[in-house]
Amino acid sequence: MRTTPPDATHWSIRSMAAETGFSHTTIRRMWTAFGLQPHRSQTFKLSSDPLFVDKVRDIVGLYLSPPNRALVLSIDEKSQILALDREQPVLPMMPGMPERRTHSYVRHGTTTLFAALDVASGFVIGKCYKRHRAVEFLKCFRLRRCAGEACDHEQR
Repeated sequence: MRTTPPDATHWSIRSMAAETGFSHTTIRRMWTAFGLQPHRSQTFKLSSDPLFVDKVRDIVGLYLSPPNRALVLSIDEKSQILALDREQPVLPMMPGMPERRTHSYVRHGTTTLFAALDVASGFVIGKCYKRHRAVEFLKCFRLRRCAGEACDHEQR
């Protein structure tokens, strides 16, 4: 768990078996028993913003103790999402066989997704736009007072 093989980025069942002297079947059983998956990894990046900790505290404070009559939204953006179509239809998953799709695709440009989560209600507001400007952002998140019913932008 703390080392990697000298000639690879992660252990395989067979490389671990060769290193330890156990059979590959024994290594597989051990990995399964302990939920180990050395071939999988996740990445993360911490912000270099010097005010990052202060901003996080402010945001968490809003969630934990929102001002009276306030609507707290969590807003995120993902710019330049590739709009792709697979060249062939996706073949559905079947018993013993994973979902299959072709590696080739047709590009249809990019799109920008603006999305927000109302933490209190769990309602998601979101829309895709062709451009990534303040105009589109405001159009998506223009908040109106709604007395219990859905706003225009939530119905679109």
